[in-house]
Amino acid sequence: MKGLTTPYYLIDESRLLKNLQIIQHVRESSGAKSVLALKCFSSWCVFGLMREYLDGTTSSSLFEARLGREEFGKEVHAYSVGFSASDIEAVREFADKVIFNSISQLTRHQNEVRGLKLGLRVNPGISYSHFDLADPARQYSRLGVTDTQKLAQVAPLLSGLMFHFNCENDDFENISTAIDHIGHHYGFLLEKMEWVSLGGGLFFTKPGYPLDRFCEKLKQFSDRFDVQVYLEPGETAITDSAELVTTVLDVLHNEIDIAIVDASVEAHMLDHLIYHTTPRVAFPEPGPHRMMIAGRTCLAGDVFGEYGLSIPLEVGSEVRIADAAGYTMVKKNWFNGLSMPSIVVRRLDGTLEQVRQFDYQDFKRSLS
Repeated sequence: MKGLTTPYYLIDESRLLKNLQIIQHVRESSGAKSVLALKCFSSWCVFGLMREYLDGTTSSSLFEARLGREEFGKEVHAYSVGFSASDIEAVREFADKVIFNSISQLTRHQNEVRGLKLGLRVNPGISYSHFDLADPARQYSRLGVTDTQKLAQVAPLLSGLMFHFNCENDDFENISTAIDHIGHHYGFLLEKMEWVSLGGGLFFTKPGYPLDRFCEKLKQFSDRFDVQVYLEPGETAITDSAELVTTVLDVLHNEIDIAIVDASVEAHMLDHLIYHTTPRVAFPEPGPHRMMIAGRTCLAGDVFGEYGLSIPLEVGSEVRIADAAGYTMVKKNWFNGLSMPSIVVRRLDGTLEQVRQFDYQDFKRSLS
């Protein structure tokens, strides 16, 4: 795009709004509140729009909790797999709810967060994930409490429970069965609680998802136990709302034509490397020209993928990698000292705003 230097992440507020309106429908129809999962997306340049459709933020660290308080400005849920004493001292200034991962953390720190609403993460022993790496209920999982008897013993200390056990679950029947499972096995605890979080990883903004049935299920669950239900949308809120815009620097041939762009999977879309997945190309469109698109780090496997494109790529061609918001900008890094992509927002009125650029001093300050 004219006037902008690649690489850059392009967040489109119009696309983002489509997801937010679905979340708003679920909030209004089911009564469930939604808090944005900052571990997935923390680009606060669009929080002004997002806060109109969400009830707050949920965090996985002190810094995320602080960002939620300072930049989102609504309800803050502070969770961590392990709080340090200094974390707790600081986070109590930012959080409305503090959610512990274990009973030992709860009992160790409860007095330091007295006056806040306390929660505990529960591992229900069931989950939905395409990847073992992201499965919260995998063998030997450290995520959440499994012993219901011990849960019952500490229930008087709690105002709520969190069940985060899904990853990209777009199967309504599966989540419906899981909600029934939670009601059956933990109902005696839920009846003593004010709120319950069903976590994130629920892909209810997917086209064709049975929203009315989903909303009715959430409402029935809430009414049955007289609890406020929370959802923690991450990718659900921002899916397909951003692209990584790149330029081809070189084209070479080694059995296949290979276009090298001015960005990197390793540095700028790390999740695809971790999970061995292939990102979709938003531009050029699909077609007969077979090419590999690769990053420019020295990592041999820094490859976006092999694609059939409508045009052959050449030096100077623009390539846009789709779905570059969730678990992407939060994981970008300085590997090889590559230029960090700028962050650009297409606002609702169509104007482009470059909200952040990175330079050598940012790179230098990240080291020592």
